Amino acid sequence: MTPTFKQLHYFDALARHGHFGRAADACAISQPALSMQIKDLEQTLGTALFERGARRVRLTGFGEEVLSRARGILRSVDELSDLARAAQDRLVGRLRIGVIPTIAPYLLPTIIGELKRMNADLDIHVRETVTAKLLEELAEGRLDTAIVALPVSEPSLNEVALFAENFVLVRAAEDAHKPVPDREELREMRLLLLEEGHCFRDQALSFCNMGATPPRELLDGSSLSTLVQMVGAGIGVTLIPEMAVPVETRSAAVSVARFPDPEPARTVGMIWRRTSPLTPQLLQIADVVRDAALASPVQRSQTALPHGPQA
Repeated sequence: MTPTFKQLHYFDALARHGHFGRAADACAISQPALSMQIKDLEQTLGTALFERGARRVRLTGFGEEVLSRARGILRSVDELSDLARAAQDRLVGRLRIGVIPTIAPYLLPTIIGELKRMNADLDIHVRETVTAKLLEELAEGRLDTAIVALPVSEPSLNEVALFAENFVLVRAAEDAHKPVPDREELREMRLLLLEEGHCFRDQALSFCNMGATPPRELLDGSSLSTLVQMVGAGIGVTLIPEMAVPVETRSAAVSVARFPDPEPARTVGMIWRRTSPLTPQLLQIADVVRDAALASPVQRSQTALPHGPQA
């Protein structure tokens, strides 16, 4: 007997989740059914793939070797489907798109609405997480494309810059009349930033020249919404991308100020595997994302960038 595609799919899910229940939920099957498929796969291969613990399962040494090959097979099968979709004039079927958390809540509704308007049959799956996870899932073939802050400088990926966006300072409402602090003054303030792993945190630290020297006071938050509410409570100040201003500041006692030139900014773009046969269709989607950003209420700070992939 040889392993089946279904068994490899379940094996990959269990390796990712490390838990039978969570892997079964991800695969939309019962836990006993998944356990049986894994057992049958181990019997087919003649050795154990996992070490079973009370709360978690771990790959054996042999399981680690099998996993890389299994994921290669799963990617190849996905690419066959991509080839069929690429033969169409427009993207059809499933679109798996990743987005970082500092973009997703502010652009996704417009992007998805426009994509559905263009093609009602498009089956859109969204994954919101930090850049490092998106890069991993793109490499493994679990995403078709992702919207992130550039550059990611990954040789295996195409990068298409879409627009540039400024950052603004958010501080307590009673501070609205005060001069905007410069970088050195920011270093002496209680600065609220996203927790480790968010690229926006690194961009804000870079602007404040805090890369090498720790700031005097630095507090972490899990989302931009949390940071803005903390500012409203008088805990400190923060930086947020301007696209987030209409959503995040409407229910907080805060004021928003622009920095003098040169303003801190980021470049937002789309990335996907260089080997993807969907490149022509993904370039069309990149245009939709660019147009959605420029149609937003804060388009003053967002500048369209040239079309086409960057090396």
